[in-house]
Amino acid sequence: MTGGDHEDARGDVPRGLRSAALTVACLLVLAVAAWLVVLLLTRLASLTLSLVATLLLAALIMPVSRGLRRLRAPAWLAALGGVVAIVVLVTGPLALIGNETFQQWPALQRGLGQGLDKIREFLIKGPVPVDAHRIDVIGDEIRRRLTASAPDPAASATAAAQGLAAAALALVLVFFVLKDGRTMWEWALRMTPEHVRPRADLAARAGWDSLVAYVRGTVVIAAVDATGIGIGLVIIGVPLAAPLALLTFIAAFVPIVGAAVAGAAAVIIAFVSNGITDALLVIAVVIGVQQAEGNLLQPLIMGRALRLHPAVILVAVTAGTLLAGIAGAVVAVPLTAVVYRIYLTLRVAAPVLAEEGEPPPQPPGATEVV
Repeated sequence: MTGGDHEDARGDVPRGLRSAALTVACLLVLAVAAWLVVLLLTRLASLTLSLVATLLLAALIMPVSRGLRRLRAPAWLAALGGVVAIVVLVTGPLALIGNETFQQWPALQRGLGQGLDKIREFLIKGPVPVDAHRIDVIGDEIRRRLTASAPDPAASATAAAQGLAAAALALVLVFFVLKDGRTMWEWALRMTPEHVRPRADLAARAGWDSLVAYVRGTVVIAAVDATGIGIGLVIIGVPLAAPLALLTFIAAFVPIVGAAVAGAAAVIIAFVSNGITDALLVIAVVIGVQQAEGNLLQPLIMGRALRLHPAVILVAVTAGTLLAGIAGAVVAVPLTAVVYRIYLTLRVAAPVLAEEGEPPPQPPGATEVV
């Protein structure tokens, strides 16, 4: 076939169709690449979790290390101080709350049994009576399924050992990030082509700003939520108020879904322990605190750190949960926020760099990479 024949055959295909085909081909290549990356990260789940935890913990605890450096502490001592602060902040509350849970657990078991008896009696004598034998059959089936789905002790021990190893690795990595973070970033930047270094540097700093703002804002909001709901539970007289407050704090790191789970747990324990009246009071407390958070704390503390629509957040949380369970739900929103911030920065920085031939000034409020 001659060159002219090629041109004629090419001309038979509309330009719009050629553009659409090229776009679809590019999207397919990107989708396959993303799938391979996700597959690799899933296969290396423990390492991935350690790396993600390293970034989140470093973003949270970085002020401690910087404060020690301002006091003229050596870099290694400042980094070690940050790691010690993380250990104290994590193990301290867990030890106190674990002790309280151990002391109140027998009372909670009795309350749970009484609550189940109340539910059984309500179903039998309620507006729509249910046969008692049928209820007992359903209860036995539920117990059988729970027993069958209980994790194997050997598998649980293996998972616990992997979790401890991942936590230890994350602490070691946090130490090196706090100590040599700037040197690490400069080395990584030198690996990129020289003409893209200004854009890469600016985008990375913007992404890091977004991560820092998200982590610190979420910690503040989670602490306020846990304090408010915890005080309400203490006033109402619900057992295990401190563990439920800790659950509220942890659940706050999963936007939208976490608040519902923590609130439901508090309501269930209030119902089985104290009855329907206290359960309704707990619902009122949870709704009040969540409304104050959504309408006041989120705009005030988080500000424009995320700039993501709630629908986008919900989709990100769902996708993260499907891909990696609870860990994926926790990571999904900050990852989405960081990627979105990097995209916005690159889109704005590209024409500036092309016209001026030099990196644009660092955006206001940007913090330096660790």
